Amino acid sequence: MDADDRNIFLSTLPATRRERMAALAVVGVSSVLFACAVPFAGTPLTQIPAFVASYQSALAIIDLITAILLFSQFGILRSQALLLLGSGYLFTAAAAIAHALSFPGLFAPNGLFNAGSQTTVWLYMVWHGGFPVLVLGYGLLKDRDGGPKIAGSVGSAILGSIVAVGVAISVVVWVVTSQHDLLPPLLSGGHYISTTIGVVSAVWSLSLAALLVLLFRRPYSVLDVWLMVVMCAWMFDIALSAMVNVARFDLGFYAGRIYGLCAAVFVLAVLLVDNVGLQAQITHLFAILRQRAASDRHRHSERERLFSAVVESSNDAIITKNLDGVITGWNRAAERLFGFTAAEAVGNRIDIITGPDRRGEVRQMLDRVAQGEAIEHYETLRRHKDGREVQVSLRISPIRSAGGEIIGASKTARDIGESKKTQQALNQEIEERRRIFETSQDLILVTDTAGRFVQVSPSSMTILGYRPDEMIGHIAVEFIHPDDLDSTRQEMRAARHGRQMRNFETRYLHKDGQAVTLTWMGTWSEPVRRHFFVGRDLTEKRAAEAQFRQAQKMEAVGQLTGGIAHDFNNILTVITGTIGILADAVTGDPQLVAIAKMIDEAAERGANLTKHLLAFARRQPLQPREIDVNTLILETVKLLRPTLGEHIQIDPLLAEDAATALVDPSQLTTAILNLALNARDAMPMGGKLALETNNVYLDEGYAAMHSEVTVGNYVMVAVSDTGSGIPAANLDKVFDPFFTTKEVGKGTGLGLSMVFGFVKQSNGHIKIYSEEGHGTSVKLYLPRATGLHATAVESLAPSGIEGGNEVVLVVEDDALVRRYVITQIESLGYTTLEASNAAEAMIIINTAASIDLLFTDVIMPGSMNGRQLVDQALKRRPALKTLFTSGYTENAIVHHGRLDSGVLLLAKPYRKSDLARMFRQALGS
Repeated sequence: MDADDRNIFLSTLPATRRERMAALAVVGVSSVLFACAVPFAGTPLTQIPAFVASYQSALAIIDLITAILLFSQFGILRSQALLLLGSGYLFTAAAAIAHALSFPGLFAPNGLFNAGSQTTVWLYMVWHGGFPVLVLGYGLLKDRDGGPKIAGSVGSAILGSIVAVGVAISVVVWVVTSQHDLLPPLLSGGHYISTTIGVVSAVWSLSLAALLVLLFRRPYSVLDVWLMVVMCAWMFDIALSAMVNVARFDLGFYAGRIYGLCAAVFVLAVLLVDNVGLQAQITHLFAILRQRAASDRHRHSERERLFSAVVESSNDAIITKNLDGVITGWNRAAERLFGFTAAEAVGNRIDIITGPDRRGEVRQMLDRVAQGEAIEHYETLRRHKDGREVQVSLRISPIRSAGGEIIGASKTARDIGESKKTQQALNQEIEERRRIFETSQDLILVTDTAGRFVQVSPSSMTILGYRPDEMIGHIAVEFIHPDDLDSTRQEMRAARHGRQMRNFETRYLHKDGQAVTLTWMGTWSEPVRRHFFVGRDLTEKRAAEAQFRQAQKMEAVGQLTGGIAHDFNNILTVITGTIGILADAVTGDPQLVAIAKMIDEAAERGANLTKHLLAFARRQPLQPREIDVNTLILETVKLLRPTLGEHIQIDPLLAEDAATALVDPSQLTTAILNLALNARDAMPMGGKLALETNNVYLDEGYAAMHSEVTVGNYVMVAVSDTGSGIPAANLDKVFDPFFTTKEVGKGTGLGLSMVFGFVKQSNGHIKIYSEEGHGTSVKLYLPRATGLHATAVESLAPSGIEGGNEVVLVVEDDALVRRYVITQIESLGYTTLEASNAAEAMIIINTAASIDLLFTDVIMPGSMNGRQLVDQALKRRPALKTLFTSGYTENAIVHHGRLDSGVLLLAKPYRKSDLARMFRQALGS
């Protein structure tokens, strides 16, 4: 119902100033009369029982009519407030009848219903207290539009109100008659007593409360204004009848009831006036409708003439038919489309243009139209007069008689044969281009003349870390490296001046702040005024080239040092072989003996040096055999305890099912000793040293990031410390021969290079993880001995990979590792968000709509590490699941005290099945 419709009802029609002034005048006159009556309220008058009967009857009839009129408005507006007000008037009508029937001397000496001496006075109090309560409810619920609406049946609501009022009055009558003796007396000898003052005051206060609620609930409707008048008269009624008078049938008794009768009349009067006004409006509307009907008949005849002209001139075939399928109309376009003239078609069945296989389809459509359904854009085949098929799009609507009965169907047919072929070709081309755009691993960008992105391929997430919607609408200069802006602008200007294709390099800034080098090909399209670019990420290619160069360098250094060590060994062989002869010859000269001994010791040191060089160059003679790495480490620990000192705690954390490895045991022992000594030097104030073993599978993803790794099963030996760690700038140099950060005389720089050479010569892999200030972990991946069966865990690991559809926030500072991890996670079906540090992650955590799992590195640059990030994240999202990852082993991390016990950690490297398993474990399924 719109605002105009609501404004015809008194409960929603805004009160005018004139109506407010009229109501105020009525209240003013009533107040003056009340003031004049108060001094004489106790004056006794003649008892007139007929007055009570007449007053109560008139009051009941007035209130009943008012209730009916209010219920009728409720039936249209469905307002809960109106339902309460109507119930209030119905309540007063019922209470007035009950009061009259129980009034002493009216219908029986003591009243009906076995009334007692206090029955009528208590009925009066309930009657005059119940109505204000319902008016109070009306005032609280009503608003500009009438207040809350009921959702169910209007009739049921009204019937419920009538029943509720009937039950309420019945209960009240039962209480004040059958339970009369339980009520405190309010009347003694026909006179009021002190108890009456308290009860009457409470009843009068309810009326005052209802008046105040109506007064302060703006805006006022017409009904609100006159209800306030009613409540004023109601308060005068109570005051004269039960407060300032003395007994029944005094002046206050009669005057108060006259006020009550006036109170009942006010709302009824305005409702009746409102109904008279509505009837006048209806009469006026009927006159307008008659005028419009005559005008509509004229327009209808004119429209029919125009409609006929439109039908005949339409380019679409327009056909009408009855519900039996007999053609009743056939325009010129139908003649052109199907080949039949109007004379040939009209009177025949529609089957003349449908093949036998489509007649069931026609019958089905006619049945749907007969049910009142309109059919839009229905594509099908119809038959031309010459027998060829015509592809058409149909719109079919029911034709109704003047009485609304469906008597036929109107069909519009359009030839879509050629447009269909064109659209199919266009759709195929669009789909092919969209697929290329969405699946391209290269970055595809489209910019306008101002360099603002209008299209960005989804590969932007992988290459730059931005979603397409984060780039679209922004200018390209916001993402290009500042040093490459001028060259990029030159290339774009060159394209605008005719150079169609070009190949150039530009660095873009990744979301994590790192520079990404891309090689571009682009062109300019003058018709659409757009630049089109395709960029290929060179980051991984250059990283691979750098890795290859590093491998070449290590190989060249190895060949050089190996050659030098080999020749030096030959020289040392001569020295060590002849020094013994020289020593025997000078046994009588102590000074020469000392010199010979010094030469022998120098030769021995040189031999050890060449041994280390040959180990780095992978030319030392190895004697690999199957060994139990757990037993070897336990034996090595016995050597380490006295060597490292009591201030370093050694924890052997060995996997019970660790497989045997195919390595030289003495060289492996030496390697572990070298690593342990380095760890000792990094912990001058003491610390913890963890020696771990485990079975590890290096998968294709890990091998793709480390070209020297062969996919397969390995035995991992990890040596982890809680020392000072290695600066990031030195990590790429630690395996270089003679590189050391120790003071002169405290190390040759060959320890780690010897370990590196031994592992590589053994066909293994070595990886070092270190965070400055947190410690270092060196992992040796040794080849598994052949002929061994996989452990129970390994045999189950590759199978049963389970993905999910949750949202995962990945926090990893290494861009290459982050891209690899995101690719793996998305292949499992998850949606990913990414951040390079804790600060970026917190921005996402504070703004993202949904995050199910936080997957974060433990040690990260910046003010927060992974543990602190999780603590902050859980404050904002208490239900967030978390999973840590680290280059350190799980035992080392927990052992070092960096994570709480029981916190989930996925140690690097890991296979896809491990990632999937830990994700499901973290997410609780």
